[in-house]
Amino acid sequence: MEIIINKLIEIESIVKRQYLLSKEFFTIEEAAEYLQVSLSAIYKLTSNNEIAYYKPGGKKIYFKKESLQEWIERSKVLSVFEMGSEVENYLAKTK
Repeated sequence: MEIIINKLIEIESIVKRQYLLSKEFFTIEEAAEYLQVSLSAIYKLTSNNEIAYYKPGGKKIYFKKESLQEWIERSKVLSVFEMGSEVENYLAKTK
């Protein structure tokens, strides 16, 4: 019986994740879940204007999935190889 319950919990988690991924706009709770960070981390990002958000009516906060993805992409840390390529490109341009 415990195995069945665990499988149902796993299926429920998968269904929730699929539903979340199908949405265009997220609530603050959904954004935190999507980014796998705490609510306080999301509030910090919004208060520092580090991440784009929408506040219709001045109360509830919403995030566009595309904006969250862009924020992730802006946070890229270059690999050693990529840094070397950028240095080579810079040096080639300055000669």
